[in-house]
Amino acid sequence: MGMQLNSNQISEILPHRYPFALVDRIIDGEPGQWAKGIKCVSVNEQFFCGHFPQEHVMPGVLLIEALAQVGAVAILTLPEYQGKIVYFGGIKNARFRGKVTPGDVVELECALVKRRGPVGIGEAKATVNGKVVVTAELTFSVGAV
Repeated sequence: MGMQLNSNQISEILPHRYPFALVDRIIDGEPGQWAKGIKCVSVNEQFFCGHFPQEHVMPGVLLIEALAQVGAVAILTLPEYQGKIVYFGGIKNARFRGKVTPGDVVELECALVKRRGPVGIGEAKATVNGKVVVTAELTFSVGAV
């Protein structure tokens, strides 16, 4: 096992706070290369008040954000990027293949496949019970806080 971080350790790396902290734990990874995290989805999530009251479904845009947060942990654990912030540069080929609902444990993976200085691309995938629910290519840029 590589990198393992709890929610308190993640909050030391990422600036996201409630209700936008979307990664509960990092369960594996290699700084600068890849990270794997989990999001335990609860019916108490704030977004379920409006999406959708009659059928709770986690918004796809928040799944993309959760994937980006896992990718940000992968890049920000490199010593040269500690204390920085990661910004979205783009999202390509996002595909939503299934619903995420309360009670699901979403496994989030992001591999940094290309990097030139502070700019790079991550290949991201989210699964629930082994079934792929989201895939996307995320472009990022590291900047100062």
